[in-house]
Amino acid sequence: MQIGVFAKTFPGSEPAGVLAAVREAGFAVTQFNLACAGLPSMPDAVADDAIGAIEAASNASGVALVALSGTYNMAHLDKSVRDDGLRRLAVVIETAARLSTPLVTLCTGTRNRDDQWARHPDNADPSAWTDMAAEMEKALQLAERHGVDLGIEPEQANIVTSADDAMRLIAEMGSKRLRIVLDPANLFEQADAAQARAIVTAAIETTAGHVAMAHAKDRFADGRFATAGRGVVDFPDFVARLTATGFNGPLVTHGLSAEEAPEVAHFLKGLL
Repeated sequence: MQIGVFAKTFPGSEPAGVLAAVREAGFAVTQFNLACAGLPSMPDAVADDAIGAIEAASNASGVALVALSGTYNMAHLDKSVRDDGLRRLAVVIETAARLSTPLVTLCTGTRNRDDQWARHPDNADPSAWTDMAAEMEKALQLAERHGVDLGIEPEQANIVTSADDAMRLIAEMGSKRLRIVLDPANLFEQADAAQARAIVTAAIETTAGHVAMAHAKDRFADGRFATAGRGVVDFPDFVARLTATGFNGPLVTHGLSAEEAPEVAHFLKGLL
């Protein structure tokens, strides 16, 4: 298991500086965002010199790019918004292939028009799932073409809220390119330590063999997000159970400040 961090944890729009900060904080891998290369996260195009700068920064720092963020609202009510997101996702997927980055992370979306990470009561309407699934089919065609995997993350505010939802979507899509990003803190909203452990354990068992990457974010019992190791998520148990399923991929932390990053790197390495 490799310990990593979101590149956007660190300020800057030059890949060399950002990835040097990732390495200095104690991380070997990163989930990269094109904003760290001075581009929009979902750009219209990525020039050759930008690809070269990212590759050079990765080589110089020794930090491997294990995922590239490609999130847009796959369940937005406005089809033109979804179409624009898919067009930009195609650019991100192609960029991931050019960078030999194996995974592009997605957002399964929400009916909330203003925030792709915000809940909406219509998320449970069957039409929301239908729209999202139609987008996913198109995204998987792009992924198959470029040899890149796509990662969906169960998230309480999105259409895919649970491990069961994620496995349902994988079954419907029928593609080995569709994988799961498992963040224990996104599997529940409010829970005590025992409840959180039970929820996370069940999710690991349900998704075994389908997890491409794990995230390390935490929650307090009242539902507020927390830095890994400070909330109710039992991270030693989380890592042990993931390992027992055969998972040996990246464990990537986020939702923390650059100043907290070295301490979290030390904490996560101590779990391996």
